[in-house]
Amino acid sequence: MSDTGTLARRVMSKMDDLGVRVLERLEELYAIGGGPGANRVGGSEGEQRAHDLAAAWMREAGLEVEVDVGGNLIGRSGRARVWTGSHLDSVPRGGKFDGALGVVVGIEAAERAGAGAVVAFRDEERGCAGSQAFVELGALPDYFLELHVEQGPVLEREGAPLGVVTAIAAMARGERVFEGEAGHAGTTPMDARRDAMCAAAEYILQVRDAAAAIDGAVATVGRVSVEPDAVNVIPGRVSVTVDARAPDRARLDALLKALGLDRPATLEPAQMAEEPRAALAAEVERLGLPLVELASGAGHDAGVLAAAGVRCGMLFVRSLNGGISHSPDELTSPEDIQLAVKALTGAISRLSPSVREER
Repeated sequence: MSDTGTLARRVMSKMDDLGVRVLERLEELYAIGGGPGANRVGGSEGEQRAHDLAAAWMREAGLEVEVDVGGNLIGRSGRARVWTGSHLDSVPRGGKFDGALGVVVGIEAAERAGAGAVVAFRDEERGCAGSQAFVELGALPDYFLELHVEQGPVLEREGAPLGVVTAIAAMARGERVFEGEAGHAGTTPMDARRDAMCAAAEYILQVRDAAAAIDGAVATVGRVSVEPDAVNVIPGRVSVTVDARAPDRARLDALLKALGLDRPATLEPAQMAEEPRAALAAEVERLGLPLVELASGAGHDAGVLAAAGVRCGMLFVRSLNGGISHSPDELTSPEDIQLAVKALTGAISRLSPSVREER
């Protein structure tokens, strides 16, 4: 048994039943794949086992379970206008909470609200394949609420358990290639070199500085390819990938211009809709918590649905350990999870006509 699993069970013994089931189920999902970390890559046996587990939990919650042609798992309570959920796949050696928290809390919230539908989308980590297929089917919900760990340090720094997402950032990925001249590392004088790696290194620092100069922007060089890639040869050709993100298209365009990336592959920003945002904000305030609004720098299934015209809202749950994610060190507290269940349940109720009438 892992140390984190032992700790979670000790904490659960002191909690009411609101968060116990969520943490137990997250432990079950985390055990799939053999570790270390979560190993449920999209399309794998591990992802399928996770979907089978979630289907059983949906049935326990009284939801009608189905699987659509894209492989997405859906649990409904009648004709649901409000949907919630996330994904159950993970990156290799991923964290316990990424994606899975939104599905497990979604089931809990739908059961407690007595309304809504829960969906576990397929293969989010490799391009939101499940939600892309879902929107092509056409029968879209009125609202979609995605709960997710923040995957960043903002809420931890603010001392806030929950945050309401305003938008999912615009993103672009491109490549820059630097041509030099390969040569012998020992016999070519320094003043006679055309070292492609030095040019690439200067550009990488430019990427850092350009993003830092634009509010809310980030940029990353995550891959460097060197030719001829030998320890005793001056690099003759170096290519670098750039991942650039900003809260809106105007700032993304400014960043791309500064980086000399004219036609990268681009994803437009996805604005969260006013009504679901307001419902989530009202629930955060009802719980007596500070209202923190922030943009998401990571992509999510909610962004795919928002681009298709669904009125979407997102609720972030505080990430601890400095906001680390896609790592076994990913951490969210049991207390914050309890608050997340309450907030999501309330927001589903606010947006569901039959529940509103009973209030």
